[in-house]
Amino acid sequence: MIKVGDSLPATTLMEFSEVQGNGCSLGPNPVDVAKASAGKTIALFALPGAFTPTCSAKHVPGYLEKFPELKAAGVDEIWCVSVNDAFVMGAWARDQKTGTKVRMLADGDAAFTQATGLTLDLTGKGMGLRSARYSMLVKDGKVAALNIEGPGKFEVSDAATLLAQAQA
Repeated sequence: MIKVGDSLPATTLMEFSEVQGNGCSLGPNPVDVAKASAGKTIALFALPGAFTPTCSAKHVPGYLEKFPELKAAGVDEIWCVSVNDAFVMGAWARDQKTGTKVRMLADGDAAFTQATGLTLDLTGKGMGLRSARYSMLVKDGKVAALNIEGPGKFEVSDAATLLAQAQA
């Protein structure tokens, strides 16, 4: 399992783009995790699924609310990672009105999630292999803080906790 001091996995996530520009085509675009995180401070949070109750009602809205404070604390980007496809993450971004505040990144084949060791097996509940709920502060591609939730919990991966770690 990934831990503080480790580098993010050298994988590719996918991001749905609504607008063509800067070499990005409409639709899904690859995001090389190593390149995208190099030289940046990233507030990354991951969750079991788009449009699920806690994720939609608390997790994403909390990061949108704390966006100005996270930026003021030196966070360059906020990433939301979920084991969903880029089309679903794009639709969820529109629904949650994330705009340019939160990058909604799809881990469609769970490569990133498996490489971190932070998987959640929801096979018996019809959702298959998903990501555990967690947050991490990433500096120049390395984990500076890691907050992993217990099963069914939402206590330490929230935006307020990560903000306090970014301000420390």
